Amino acid sequence: MKIHEHQAKGLLARHHVAVPRGEVAFTPQDAAEIARRLGGQTVVVKAQIHAGGRGKAGGVKLAHSPDEAERFARELLGRRLVTNQTGPEGQIVSRLLIEEGLGIDRELYLSLVIDRSTERPVLMVSADGGMDIEEVAAATPERIHKAFIDPGVGLAAFQAQKLAFAIGLTGAQVRKATTMMLALYQAFVATDASLLEINPLIVTKSGDLLALDAKMIFDDNALYRHGDIRELRDLSEEDPLEVEASKYALNYIRLDGTIGCMVNGAGLAMATMDIIKLAGGQPANFLDVGGGANAEQIRNAFKILMSDKNVRAVLINIFGGILRCDVLAAGVIAAVKELGVPVPIVIRMKGTNVEEGKRMLAESGLNFATADVMSEAAEKVVALAESR
Repeated sequence: MKIHEHQAKGLLARHHVAVPRGEVAFTPQDAAEIARRLGGQTVVVKAQIHAGGRGKAGGVKLAHSPDEAERFARELLGRRLVTNQTGPEGQIVSRLLIEEGLGIDRELYLSLVIDRSTERPVLMVSADGGMDIEEVAAATPERIHKAFIDPGVGLAAFQAQKLAFAIGLTGAQVRKATTMMLALYQAFVATDASLLEINPLIVTKSGDLLALDAKMIFDDNALYRHGDIRELRDLSEEDPLEVEASKYALNYIRLDGTIGCMVNGAGLAMATMDIIKLAGGQPANFLDVGGGANAEQIRNAFKILMSDKNVRAVLINIFGGILRCDVLAAGVIAAVKELGVPVPIVIRMKGTNVEEGKRMLAESGLNFATADVMSEAAEKVVALAESR
């Protein structure tokens, strides 16, 4: 789950991480009033969307008075902001963060992520803050410094100090950076985050360190432990079909293709998408109904698939274990009859009660195409999609 910058900064502040003073504005009048409360001098007006690259897209403005803050807010609120991370469709700006202006001496980079190869958190820093870290990694990977953290021990002070020296901090700044890194690690662990990124982490002209930007992503599987974080979810920033799928405990991600996929099991779902592409097609989604799906969930899954107007054909690929093949067949038949699915459907299923499931499909009176192996199913569904 992603949250907005201002929400991430609120969480970090609870863990004693220094952040700029600021408030959220939902109207141009709010922006002007907040600018006055911040002293009436220079403020930064920042669009709040779940994507990076806002500055390059015109979503960050420097205002030198409350009136100018209000003018910028009128320009940004309701605007569709297109960045390198939103895709061409962009995201609608519905809120702004109004922050105090600061005198910046240096811009640094800091992030915490889970490194799957070592199965532990890694703290990364770079002296090249304010830039796309992917560009730094590609052009000058030696400028990214890392500390791998033993989760049983936690981030050690000497590791933080070493990273502070590596990015050119000296004297009191090393102590401040060490304190901040330790606090950021505590916030990362305490919130079950999968990503915590500060870009840039700034050194002010007075020598203070502050998180000028903040991005946090959380492990969905741990949100049951964090009711306060779960409440920060902004559904307007998510794909409506993905939001709808989450209501039914369906794992759904919308893609750009034309072949709808319904599969049980994440690994099988990935393999299904791969074999569709190998057959020359493009999957329209990732949809894992789960091993224990019932007929009702199958019906809900079909509703979501059919809500995507790009879908020209559907491939159902099920291994019947906990989800028996006859239960799948019953759910598919009920969904097609109820929804009047207008696109061809190819079904490939193996496992428990497979013969009963095939009999139900054959006697349903509906025009299903079937296949016994994945390659055959992929070739059939791609051909049907291309014929429409």
